[in-house]
Amino acid sequence: MAAATANPPARGARDPRARDRRNRGLLGLLAWACGIVFFLPFAWMVLTSLHGEQDAAANPPHLGASLTLHGYREFFGSGTGVSPWPPLVNSATASVASTLLVLLLAVPAAYALSIKPVRKWTDVMFFFLSTKMLPAVAGLLPVYLIAKNAGLLDDIWLLVVLYTSMNLPIAVWMMRSFLADVPAEIMEAASIDGAGLPTILARIVAPVVMPGIAATALISFIFSWNELLFARVLTGVVAGTAPVFLTGFVTSQGLFLAKVCAAAVCISLPVLAAGFAAQDKLVQGLSLGAVK
Repeated sequence: MAAATANPPARGARDPRARDRRNRGLLGLLAWACGIVFFLPFAWMVLTSLHGEQDAAANPPHLGASLTLHGYREFFGSGTGVSPWPPLVNSATASVASTLLVLLLAVPAAYALSIKPVRKWTDVMFFFLSTKMLPAVAGLLPVYLIAKNAGLLDDIWLLVVLYTSMNLPIAVWMMRSFLADVPAEIMEAASIDGAGLPTILARIVAPVVMPGIAATALISFIFSWNELLFARVLTGVVAGTAPVFLTGFVTSQGLFLAKVCAAAVCISLPVLAAGFAAQDKLVQGLSLGAVK
C-alpha cells in the first residue's frame, strides 16, 4: 500500500507564525524601550526632589543619598510663608473653564464642517489652521496692549479667553475627524423622528464620539495648564498660574534644584492624574477612524 507522505518543508523555510511572533516580540520590546526612555526624566525629577540641595547638585549625582521631604515642605510654604494654592486654583480655573468653552464651540463647528458641511469648508479648515502659524510671541504685544486698555491685566478670565482661542483650532480639527466617522443614517433617522439639532448633538452624536471628546478635552486641558508665556506677561499677584509660580523658584541666589524638582512634580500631578484617568478614552479617541 502506497502511503501518502507530505513533503517536508524545505530547509531554511520560515514558519510565518513564528516570524509574526518574533516581530510582535520585537515591537513589544521597542515599545517598552521607548516608554522607559520617556519615563526616565520624570523618574529622575522625582528622585532629585527627594534629595537635599547638596546631594541634588552633586556631579556625578549621588543615587544612594538620603531622602528627605524638605523640597516639598518648601513648595507648600514651610519657611517661606508663600502658599501654592492660589496659583494652582488659578490654573485649574483657567484650564477647566477654557476646556469647557472649547468643547461648546468646537463640537457644533465640527458638526457644520463634517456632517452638515458648509460651502467651501476646506477654506474654513485652512483658516482655523492658519491661526496656529503665527508664533505666540508675535501676538504678545498686541494682546498686552488690548488687555491693558481694557483693564484686564492680572485677570484670570483674560487667560480663559486666550486659552479658548488658542486651543479652539486644534479642537475643531480633531472633532471634525471624529464626527466624520459618525454614520449619517442614525442622524437622519433622528431627524425624521423630529429631533432638533441640540437633541441630535446631545443624545446621538455625543455618545458616539465620546472618546474623541475626551481626547480633545484632555489635550486642551494639558495645553492650558502648561501655558507659560501669556500667563507670565499678563498676570501678576492675583491671577498668576502654577507655571508662573514654578518660575519663582529660580532666584538670583541660584537654582535650588531639589525645590524646583519638587515644585515641578506637584504641578505635574494634575495633568498626570487626568491623563491616567482618561487614558483609555484618549487611546480610543486618537485612534478613532484609523482603521476602516
